[in-house]
Amino acid sequence: MYHNPIIWADYPDLDVIRVEDTYYMVSTTMHMMPGCVILRSYDLIHWEVATYVYDRLDDTPAQRLEDGKHIYGKGMWAASLRYHQGTFYVIFVANDTRKTYLYTSASISGPWDKRIVEGFYHDCSLFFDDDDRAYLVHGNAEIHLVELKADLSGPKPGGTQRLIVKERDPYHLGYEGAHFYKVNGKYYVFLIHISKEVGRRTQAYYMADTLNGEFIGGEVFNDDMGYFNSGVAQGGIVDTPGGDWYAVLFQDHGAVGRIPVIVPMNFEDGIPVFASNAPRAIDIPSTRPDYSYSPLVGSDDFEYHIGGDSRARLRDFWQWNHTPHDEQWSVTEKPGVYRIRTGQLSPNLIYAVNTLTQRAMGPACKVNVTLDGSGLNDGDYAGLCFLIGTYGLIALTREQGEFYLVMQARESQDSSIFGNLIDEEPATEHARIRVTGPVVTLQASGHFVNNQDECSFAYLDGTEWKPLGISHKMFYKLDHFMGCRIGLFLYSTQVKGGTADFSNFKYDMI
Repeated sequence: MYHNPIIWADYPDLDVIRVEDTYYMVSTTMHMMPGCVILRSYDLIHWEVATYVYDRLDDTPAQRLEDGKHIYGKGMWAASLRYHQGTFYVIFVANDTRKTYLYTSASISGPWDKRIVEGFYHDCSLFFDDDDRAYLVHGNAEIHLVELKADLSGPKPGGTQRLIVKERDPYHLGYEGAHFYKVNGKYYVFLIHISKEVGRRTQAYYMADTLNGEFIGGEVFNDDMGYFNSGVAQGGIVDTPGGDWYAVLFQDHGAVGRIPVIVPMNFEDGIPVFASNAPRAIDIPSTRPDYSYSPLVGSDDFEYHIGGDSRARLRDFWQWNHTPHDEQWSVTEKPGVYRIRTGQLSPNLIYAVNTLTQRAMGPACKVNVTLDGSGLNDGDYAGLCFLIGTYGLIALTREQGEFYLVMQARESQDSSIFGNLIDEEPATEHARIRVTGPVVTLQASGHFVNNQDECSFAYLDGTEWKPLGISHKMFYKLDHFMGCRIGLFLYSTQVKGGTADFSNFKYDMI
């Protein structure tokens, strides 16, 4: 048996499909690049990165953290993943550009062809009927069905366009997160909402005999697994080769993010029936029992080589915060080093370009990295962080030619999900020590059990780790709308052009 939730890391807005013996799952990546991650599994429990749908989206100034602009909490949301007649389809909206993007590929590994679909379809689900006609189901509070043109470029003139479900009762969050299916001749839409009566996220369904028929249904799953009234909901359903059905949903878990949960389900007389509670442990037969999965997070020696596309591609557990500036980073200028060079001034960590990140992983994680800051200028900060609105960091900085280690954190006035900390304010400095040289080894630790959500930092003094600063409480907020990330960063506050070299990155679960 394996623990459920199945991944203690930020993978929200899940959609899952099976192609023969292989499961694929897509998740929201918002402002991270490369984006729109698709995971692969043979048992729905263990996962690895199969691909990213795009390296960069539109390269706008906001996506590149230029001119004081950003796309925190925006970017791509809630993709729909489908496989139809030998082609993979991924469709999603980006909330910064207000566009709907459609990517297609004959192979899950790409290349992916990019198109823009006319219109904007919140939390859309792509559906191909048995006659190959295509539809999108989308919306918030009011859920609409829209027939697409044969080339999927936009709504079909004269095609089906109708309201299929409308939220009738008082709510905090109206129906959204649509996932649309046809099973045994009947049509189903699965949705999430937060009704005022229940007060947490729950899963609902509606079904009809035809696309023009009345969709009837209601609540289908309401469980928080005993975890702070945090409802398990929103995601796709999928069947195994043996005919068993599962829903892959997510649950809010504080600062670490929204994490995947498997819920068994079936159809009884055509009606979807979910398990009354999400199991704490689960075992699903693997279609490839001897398969060895690549890790979703990991260590890196930064030994890379230029590939056939004249680029060095980093290991797939890395993503940049926003679109990287390729001329300002390298893993080949100096072997075994991730080098960042600043090309603009930034007021704080939030606007640092080329911050390289991995997901924080519960129940607790720890990372070490060696930093050579001999290329820093006065006013530069380089180091290790937990990236979130309420971030914490340890950094090497230079002031009047001298080097210092500092621990900083961004404080929140409250513990709610509301409030915007994306601004030009500096973080609070909780500790500062002078160091004798520019080469330091740093450590960051995160603890996430029962929403502890604390990060702490240390540095290596000879053979002894010495803590620096406070244990900092992080809060998940809608400003980033993302679980915290471990990041390697550099930013300049006075003069651009400084460099930082990171090496020997080690990631441990603790």
